[in-house]
Amino acid sequence: MSPEFRDHLLDLLAPLGPVTARRMFGGGGLFLDGAMFALVVDDVLYFKTDDANRPAFEAAGAGPFTYERAGKSVALGYFEAPEDLMEDAEEMARWARDAWAAARRAAARSRRTETAKSGAGKAGKRKKQT
Repeated sequence: MSPEFRDHLLDLLAPLGPVTARRMFGGGGLFLDGAMFALVVDDVLYFKTDDANRPAFEAAGAGPFTYERAGKSVALGYFEAPEDLMEDAEEMARWARDAWAAARRAAARSRRTETAKSGAGKAGKRKKQT
């Protein structure tokens, strides 16, 4: 992610709070309160999606971030931000909040799955007496 694009995004996203940018995977990630809610590759912004916010991206004609792996196309749960958001801080903030919410939901699902796999949720349960 170019420094100019990063700075532009951070300016647009300032109303959300302390958004940070980190280099990763040949691109970068945008984080808020520890949750990665956006991916930036080749100065293209992709927001985290799930069943709750993906329909808005699809309605806007946005597609998922994809890459090639072992000769196959792999899509991640990040969709390209509509281009008009780059000039509209209010709309950018709204879409970014929805992406942040999707990232938090994904993190919560991941924690529940890890807890279930570790058996941590079973320790406090008692067997029924017959």
